[in-house]
Amino acid sequence: MYKVNNKPLPIDRAFTLGDIQYPANWLRLSSAEDRAALGITWEAEATRADDRFYWSGDINNPKEMEDREEVDQEGNPMYVKVLDKSDPENPVMVDSDERLVSKGLKSQWIAQVKVTAGTMLAQTDWMVIRKAERDVAIPADVVAKRAAIVAEANRLEVAIAACADVEALIAVVNDQRWGD
Repeated sequence: MYKVNNKPLPIDRAFTLGDIQYPANWLRLSSAEDRAALGITWEAEATRADDRFYWSGDINNPKEMEDREEVDQEGNPMYVKVLDKSDPENPVMVDSDERLVSKGLKSQWIAQVKVTAGTMLAQTDWMVIRKAERDVAIPADVVAKRAAIVAEANRLEVAIAACADVEALIAVVNDQRWGD
């Protein structure tokens, strides 16, 4: 992004410096020397970190890897709220016996792997049911494909669970090998 006096100069928009107005195409057509003479500089925009792993795209603010039992400001345990309808005229939210847990990245990604594998396996589940109900053979290529899907899901789950930090998790997520 071009800047002058620490203010952004949008490309393809006319701008004024001092008493001189410059046309919308000036930044595109000008030379580096022309821009430098006016004090116009180029600053690369910061690369945003992947929001799946970092809060607000901030590389210095990774999301939690592990599940966390939540506590209030005083450090007291928090519980999942449920609707108490014992007084139908005045239903209220009350604490249940279940602790409030924020899922960490590991749990979230393992759940995603299970969803992906389940979706892929669902396409041929009917063949497995047909085999169980009527003893109709499942084609060998389907058996092999289902086994490969299960093996990849297992590999990913183990690899995700073993990750010590966000960078390791990103490497695992980027190395998914589900096949065709």
